[in-house]
Parts: sequence; structure tokens; C-alpha cells
Amino acid sequence: MSAAALAAMKPDVMLINTSRGAVIDTRALIAALKQGRVGSVGLDVYEEEGDLFFKDLSAEVVQDDVFVRLMSFPSVLITAHQGFFTREACTAIAQTTITNVSDFERGTPSAANLVTIRHIAPAAARC
Repeated sequence: MSAAALAAMKPDVMLINTSRGAVIDTRALIAALKQGRVGSVGLDVYEEEGDLFFKDLSAEVVQDDVFVRLMSFPSVLITAHQGFFTREACTAIAQTTITNVSDFERGTPSAANLVTIRHIAPAAARC
């Protein structure tokens, strides 16, 4: 979500993102919060969340200045993305993994799991 998209929203909008962190330009969001265009934000995802969640950082300084600035707003709530931890999601992941391993063992992997290489020049032509 770009600065232009944020500017086009109604003043004091509540923005919720549970899809992907990259959907929102975080710096543009911070500017919209500072201007009062965005009233409140709930984020279940953050583009650079890999280094921020799922480990204890309580004794460390957070190195991501953009994240720290975003958290400084009282109207912003950020949670670690948990969508894949539901019982249904974990069951589906386990079932898919077992099916894929079983298919591979039988020598009948799903076409969706095959990696094909196309348009590669013969070895002599690559020199």
C-alpha cells in the first residue's frame, strides 16, 4: 500500500494487515500516522519480521528503526504472524508433506512438485 493509496483513504481509517508485510509501505504508513490520516493500525505481519519474532529479544536493542518507530504509536498493535499455527494449517501441511514423501518413495511425485529446467543451452554453447 503506497503513500498515494493511504492518502486516498478516509481520515482516521483503521488499517488491518494479516496477509503479507510487503503489502504496506511501512515508511508511508508511518507518515500517514504522523499526519493523522491513519487512525489505528493492526499488523499480524511485518516485512522484516524474521529477526524480530519467535525469540526472546527482551535483553537486546531492537536494530530495526522503522519497526521501533511504528511501535511508538499508541494506536498501533503488532503481533507475530500466527496464521500457519492453526490446527487446520498444521494438519494440512503435515498431510501434504506425508503425501509428497510417499509419492516420491513410490517414484510417482506429483507434477506440481517437479522442477523442470528449460531453455538451457548445451554445455558447449555456454563456454
